[in-house]
This record gives sequence, structure tokens and C-alpha cells, in this order.
Amino acid sequence: MNDILANEANIRLTAFLTIFLVMALWETIAPYRKLSHSRSKRWPHQLGLIIVNSIVLRFFFPLAAVGSADWASMQSFGLLNILDISPWIGVPLAFLFLDFCIYWQHVIAHKIGWFWKLHRTHHADMDFDLTTGIRFHPLEILLSMLIKVCLIALFGLPVFAVLLFEIALNGSALFNHSNIALPKSIESRIRMLIVTPTMHRIHHSTQTIEHDSNFGFFLSIWDRLFGSYRQQSSENDQTMDIGLNRFRESDDVRLDKILSIPFK
Repeated sequence: MNDILANEANIRLTAFLTIFLVMALWETIAPYRKLSHSRSKRWPHQLGLIIVNSIVLRFFFPLAAVGSADWASMQSFGLLNILDISPWIGVPLAFLFLDFCIYWQHVIAHKIGWFWKLHRTHHADMDFDLTTGIRFHPLEILLSMLIKVCLIALFGLPVFAVLLFEIALNGSALFNHSNIALPKSIESRIRMLIVTPTMHRIHHSTQTIEHDSNFGFFLSIWDRLFGSYRQQSSENDQTMDIGLNRFRESDDVRLDKILSIPFK
């Protein structure tokens, strides 16, 4: 476990870069939708946002999620640590719990006005590709991490479960926002367990009724359980409008414009 903690940042970065490169190559070889703005115009700003978010997150939360789990373990703090539950039960239970919480956080982000203003940054992207999955406002990133750290500490979630979840969450965000399409026969089977690009693309429709559905980030079961699942878009998902009707100017792809979205 000490080796995992010592190399946690490298493990997460390696997983992120591997998935990013695989999905970027797949999008290049077989893009599903034609982009309204080229990669060369969007990606410097979208990737620049990652740098901003990383700096902000490291400054305000130097321990981050895995560090908070380690602190709770060392202090025997939190529900699972107090109960001393076996890792064979605690790890999968904690993973499910975190994904469940992320689902409800996402739902709430669409329902509460000030939270939605932050979350609009993610939805205002007029295109849908893997960089959309990392397009979040720094204030939402900080809020999300604060919620996550509190949940991890209060429930004493295992370090290994938190690390696995962080990798899965980042990887799935790249995958299910990617500009690809799986064969229908395969996609329908995968969708039974995890969120696919075809499923999540509906959530980025400009139609309110559609972007208020399919909230899951990794596991797809929560949308089915809580009645927010939508099988398909009412439009052709290769040509439907993506984003928000309010933010459709060509310069809205710029980093400064992206950062100003919550204040408009």
C-alpha cells in the first residue's frame, strides 16, 4: 500500500495519458461526428483548462482524494475504518458508493441554479470529443473535490478503492465523451454496465429534456434505477446540435471565454 501511495500521482497520470492517446487515435482514424470547430482551434484551450485545473487543485487540495483516504485510515476515522470491514467487501462497496454519489452530484448540478452556472462550462462545448470530458470550470473542480474528500473521510473509504475510482472516473470521462461509435451489437451490451459515448452524447444535446437525462459517468445502472435513462436522442446523433443555445459564438471556444461562463 505504501508503494501505491508513493506512486499514486504517476499511476493516475500514466492511466490518463494511455486512455487519452488511445481515444485520440481512435477519434482520428474513425470519427463519428464532424466537428464544428477543428481540433487545432479547440484543443489548445481545452487542454489549457486541464493545466489551470491541475494547478488550482494541487494548491487547494494537496492531498486530494487518495490522500484523504490515507489520512482517514491512519486516524481510524470514518465508518468503514471504525467497523473494520474486510477489503474484499469494503473496496467494491466504496467504489459503488462513490459512483452513486457522483451520479447524484451530477443530477444536483443540473437542478440548483448556482451549481448549474458552474456546470454550464462543461455543457457549453459545441462539439463532443474526449476533451469535452475534461472541460470543467476550476470552481466546479474544487467543489467536486471538497464533496469527495468529505465523503471519503466520513465513510472511511479504502485507499485502494479511491485510487481505482479516480482512475475509472477519469478514464470513463475520456471514453464516454469520445467522438467514436461502437458497433450497435457491442454498444448495447456494454451500455448495460457502463456509460458509452452513444448513451452520454444524448446528455449533451441542446434539448433540455435530453441534457436532463443520462447523468451517469461510469456505471449506467443509476440512470435506470432512478428514472433518468434515455435510450436514444429524438434526433440523429451524428447531426444533432451539441452544447447550449446560449453559447454558440465562434470565440466561445477560447479559454478566457470558457472561464467566464459561470459569471455570464
